[in-house]
Amino acid sequence: MARIIFAIFLLGPPVIRAEILALPTDDFAWVNLRTTAPAIRIELRYATSQNIAQRPLYPSGMQPIIRAGVARRLITAQAILRRYNRGLKIWDAYRPCDAQAQLWRMAPKNDYVVNPRGGSGSLHSWGVAIDATLVDDWGRPLSMPTDFDDFTPAAMLRYTGNDPIVRTHLYLLQTTMANAGFYGLRTEWWHFTTSDWKRYVPERLARLSNAVVLPTIK
Repeated sequence: MARIIFAIFLLGPPVIRAEILALPTDDFAWVNLRTTAPAIRIELRYATSQNIAQRPLYPSGMQPIIRAGVARRLITAQAILRRYNRGLKIWDAYRPCDAQAQLWRMAPKNDYVVNPRGGSGSLHSWGVAIDATLVDDWGRPLSMPTDFDDFTPAAMLRYTGNDPIVRTHLYLLQTTMANAGFYGLRTEWWHFTTSDWKRYVPERLARLSNAVVLPTIK
């Protein structure tokens, strides 16, 4: 992972190097993606009605907050995608615990929504997980298996559909995130957790998660 970031830092555009240098050196610091990685599109779905609750769960003015170490990896992923004239759109980043509790009450299924009182809770609430999709140069969404918060078999990590365009887009997203240092989630193609997430949570909560190692580009 360190070699990948170093290569992006050396060979990537000056703006990428500037964004990485501007981040706090402390990986545990909280940063706002809108200011630290302005090229990444933001659409916090839980600040809108376009989610399972069909109403906003986040307070007005909610920002895409994430740990600095995770932001560094997202900047790397964005730099990789720019080679293909693609980019990231973030659907969710830090998730307040009260919002997680509301989601659990609406969908109390561990395969989709984590019990906020169990294990490490939602890794979103620790700032080490994000929900993301792909957009083109104009910020238009690319075809993916499902929309956000689709709790059906079609949203599984491993695409089983027949659309070659969707398959290509999903492969690009997954391999990019893997090479930037993220794991996937079996039941949600859009969910990614930093591979070193256990650094960020208390030791007593760092239990085995259901993260899935994604394929990387060799």
